[in-house]
Amino acid sequence: MPDILPVEVVGVSHVAGKYNFTEADYLNEGADALHELGCAIIKVWFTGNPQAKYPFNSQWPDIKSLVDLAKTEYFKNLFSQPIGTFVLETYAPGREEHYYLAGMSAQQIEREKNDIRDAAAYLLQTYKGSGKTFVMQNWEGDWSLRGGAPGNDPKPQAVQGMIDWLNARQAGVEEARQQNKVDAVRVLHAAEVNHVARAMKNEGITVTNDVLPHTKCDLYSYSAYDVPTHEPDKFKAALDYLAQKSPGENNIYVGEYGAPENDVGGPEVQDKRIRAATQTALDWRARYAIYWQLYCNELKPDSKDLKTRPQNKDMRGFWLIRPDGSRPPVTDYFIDLWNRR
Repeated sequence: MPDILPVEVVGVSHVAGKYNFTEADYLNEGADALHELGCAIIKVWFTGNPQAKYPFNSQWPDIKSLVDLAKTEYFKNLFSQPIGTFVLETYAPGREEHYYLAGMSAQQIEREKNDIRDAAAYLLQTYKGSGKTFVMQNWEGDWSLRGGAPGNDPKPQAVQGMIDWLNARQAGVEEARQQNKVDAVRVLHAAEVNHVARAMKNEGITVTNDVLPHTKCDLYSYSAYDVPTHEPDKFKAALDYLAQKSPGENNIYVGEYGAPENDVGGPEVQDKRIRAATQTALDWRARYAIYWQLYCNELKPDSKDLKTRPQNKDMRGFWLIRPDGSRPPVTDYFIDLWNRR
């Protein structure tokens, strides 16, 4: 396999941060900041309620479809940014994100396929020749399969519903590619899991063990918080296991990983952990490794009722830029990584 530069692998999420710095719309403020740091891969939420995720300096229109969303000035500006890869947490408007839990009817399968197909076709046609890659994925499938909480094991209809849902989305992307044979642009579909450690122990129903083997996605993503990602052997073992359970080859990426500065013991500990996790992902040859995140989205428990702009001490510390505008050491690490040639 040819050598790949870190800038082609390592990206950053930008969503629902609790603070901002400029008068630009929030979606593109984040993209501007990441581009300035040297980042070429951004992960954002591509859903029917963008106002909740990107509120600052933004007045989002009513969104009826994913194509409507892609056509907003905010997303048109984002996709015109000098960024090579956009990972899109994609949920079509008009239904609950976890609606498949009740099982998927033939009509629902067709609707899901068509909504994803239409969005993928729009991206292929609009950005042909750009060299850009768009990855459409779900978010943390194991929490989704359990209705957003640990709870009891999901029912068989929920497991089959998720299989049908993911396969419908993949079918939509494939149909769009077949109908729009254009050059220098890619649209891919990924399924994300987040309970690989549980799957490795065979503890109940998991997406890794019970859903993925029945799918055929382009890529498979791991939101990696259930293993100590700063311990290379344990992180590699989880990635190896996910690869064994995922159809296809060389199609695994780390869709999310992080270490909150104020929880783990300070900036030096955060920096050490993220360096270790990132290097492990690079050494393992993950397709992408996406750090959580640009601006922190999580208040500490004792600050959850805060009504004013947060201070550094109010946040858990998932960030590259703190509320006061300062940068932790890990930011310098990423800047160096993205500029390696």
